[in-house]
Amino acid sequence: MVTEHLNSADSVAAGIRALPGVRSAFASTQAAWRFYGNEGVTLEQLAAPLIAAGREALAGTEGRYALIAHDWSHLDYSDHGSKKDRTRLKGKNLWGYELETALLLSEQTGVPLSVLCQNLLAADGFHSTRSEEVLPEVSQLDGLSDAIRFVDGCELGKPTVHIADRECDSVGHYRQGQQEQHYFVVRGKTHRRVEHGGQEKSVREVVEELCQQQGFCYSREVDFKGRVAKQYVAETSVVIARPAKPHRTRHGPTPRRVPGAAIALRLVISRIEDQDGTLLAEWLLWTNVPGGEQPEGIPDTQIAQWYYWRWKIESFFKLLKSAGHHIEHWQQETAEAIAKRLLVATMACVVVWQLARSEEPEASALRQLLVRLSGRQMRWGAAFTEPALLAGLGILLVMLDVMEQYDIEEIKRLARLFLLGPYPLNL
Repeated sequence: MVTEHLNSADSVAAGIRALPGVRSAFASTQAAWRFYGNEGVTLEQLAAPLIAAGREALAGTEGRYALIAHDWSHLDYSDHGSKKDRTRLKGKNLWGYELETALLLSEQTGVPLSVLCQNLLAADGFHSTRSEEVLPEVSQLDGLSDAIRFVDGCELGKPTVHIADRECDSVGHYRQGQQEQHYFVVRGKTHRRVEHGGQEKSVREVVEELCQQQGFCYSREVDFKGRVAKQYVAETSVVIARPAKPHRTRHGPTPRRVPGAAIALRLVISRIEDQDGTLLAEWLLWTNVPGGEQPEGIPDTQIAQWYYWRWKIESFFKLLKSAGHHIEHWQQETAEAIAKRLLVATMACVVVWQLARSEEPEASALRQLLVRLSGRQMRWGAAFTEPALLAGLGILLVMLDVMEQYDIEEIKRLARLFLLGPYPLNL
């Protein structure tokens, strides 16, 4: 039944969508429907193996920190009228659910290790791996704070560093992170004003001063949208003293200005340039991770690379959507059922990540087999892709189930009987 949902064929492909066997495909589908609707199966229970897999994978790395990438993704079910608990997606004229994910990454390589927390926002609130009950809706940033607290309580064995994009640039939440001793790396916006060198300046003025002082140092070559580029990094210390300005219009009135203690942060600027020196991208990163001069400190070049690895969570969303599980075509009718099936699909992704990074001698042979089963063409120089491994894994599990029911010689006999024609197949 679970194997049915590892199948990652294209949504419009004509192919097997359930395991062949003694039961009919309809019976298999009914069993899956009952499983995802079973109130005795909770999101916390389904998430436990993912957290355990994260701990185990992290224990096998030599890094000092556990990197946690946070992001949100819209699941568009505008054409699924049967899903009565859909909600209007923020900023879009679409209906569906909003998925929030905390993805564990390797500090050394940036590869994804596991998913530690998932929240699915529906009309009735959050269906979360943090609770057996549906949680009330809160603002995006307050939900992020709750997810951070949960992940930090997972006993991963290493201090965590939470990495997020610029929608999480919030003075109030920086102060909260400092108070609760959470490490973070957050991409900032350019309009913020800070104290730098004893004067109040805009962040843009600080960056321009660093450029004039030739404060940027070459870090490494990076891949930027499919082409080779160069990364340059600079760092300085700033103080943020101004009041926070909460914005929670959907969640009741809040004070327009909330004063708080001044906080000292590292401002790490990462600039991506092409081979001719043209600026392709610039990231302003706020972090409270100790600096490289401290015993447990991290240099600015590493902070910049950690943020660069944050895009791996986008690859995870792609694996769930267009390149893998095609989640936006699922027919379950409630957010709770979607969330349960999502965790099963996430387990398949974790298996693929483990196989992709494995250096065991048999792993290479298995990767080749899965790519061949997937029928996908690899670009020149690439031995495999994660979507190909996922597609091949679904087919392999179907094959194994078939071989439990049929002898290999019987399969060959049936194939010869019905596939012989003017040009017999060499079976």
